Amino acid sequence: MNWLSRNKAARGGPQALSAEALQTLERWQALAEPAHAQPFFETRYVVLNTEATGLDLDRDRLLAVGAVGIDGGLIHPADAFYAVLDPSPGDALAGLLGFAGRSPLVVFNANFNRSMLERALSKHLGLAADFLWVDLYFLLPSLFPERLERPGRLADWMAAFEIETFQRHHALGDAWAIAQMFLAAQSRALALGVANPKILTEHAQAYRQKLKI
Repeated sequence: MNWLSRNKAARGGPQALSAEALQTLERWQALAEPAHAQPFFETRYVVLNTEATGLDLDRDRLLAVGAVGIDGGLIHPADAFYAVLDPSPGDALAGLLGFAGRSPLVVFNANFNRSMLERALSKHLGLAADFLWVDLYFLLPSLFPERLERPGRLADWMAAFEIETFQRHHALGDAWAIAQMFLAAQSRALALGVANPKILTEHAQAYRQKLKI
């Protein structure tokens, strides 16, 4: 019995999924695998950010998720998603997957955001989602050493780019700021001949290996 069958069988329990969430997950599973070699402006990215009870990966838990779509090199304000996990974490996470599709996920600090999301997906949906992760924590200093020479805090990069948002320390508010920085990163990357999601990720990974972090 696969994870979707188990969730259907468990409907009515404390972690049961709504019919809408089940349909969303069925559609998400049926999506084609992404082509990460497509140029930037033929790719839809999803900027992901999380809210948690704290910063300890061993003790803290995910509270909310926020996401902003970037399509054709543009941020579309209506292309956004925000959900708190309580009282229906499975439905919230299913909604996020439905919004993200198979798009590359752009985050600031993948170690934290990826760990929080993957743990929640495993716990509440019983699945492991295989996304391409673009981590601005390493990508930004690799592309803009004149602004910050090494990886820094999100607040430091927001100051460096003079970026503001409607609410700090909020999953969607910070995702909006991260999305603006990603547009700048795309432009600088193109000038360096880095022109698709796969190579962009490899560029950030090479920088991280260089720092031995």
